[in-house]
Amino acid sequence: MAVTTLDPTTALIVIDLQKGIVSRPAAHPIDGVVKQASALADAFRRRGLPVVLVNVAGGAPGRTEQPRSHREFPAGWTDLVPELNRQPQDHVVTKHTPGAFTNTGLEAYLRALGVTQVVIVGVATSNGVEVTARQAYELGFNVTLATDAMTDLHADAHAYSVTRIFPRIGETGTTREIVDLLERSV
Repeated sequence: MAVTTLDPTTALIVIDLQKGIVSRPAAHPIDGVVKQASALADAFRRRGLPVVLVNVAGGAPGRTEQPRSHREFPAGWTDLVPELNRQPQDHVVTKHTPGAFTNTGLEAYLRALGVTQVVIVGVATSNGVEVTARQAYELGFNVTLATDAMTDLHADAHAYSVTRIFPRIGETGTTREIVDLLERSV
């Protein structure tokens, strides 16, 4: 884990911390993930930095080997968890694929604000978080991942993303390390 710096215009992207997802089993206690993500959102807001809250309301089309449910979501399934304390200035993105940049306008929104770096948190580490981080990296954003503010359905998938993928596309660290950098550099 080595978070070195945060750019002056860094945005927080919170992936899929919504009622329908946080009710599922996870490798790490979801309450802790939500608590850390909320702490980051509060810290970014205090400094007037962008907070992007992402939910998912569908899946990418296409055939997969793993069965996917193609059902209607129950009422409230896509609602963001209240602990995120959504504020009027927060930008909400509803995605229909694992990555938050695909067909959502997120890149244009961030570019218009002059964002050069993103901090990404949420669930699932090996899917929505990883795909969004890969997309951000490919689009030229500096990427930081708060590993204590994310989890996965499977501990091995989480560990693989954190130890093998994330160091190749960005920097990783804890919520505390990122908040400390915010307080010192922004």
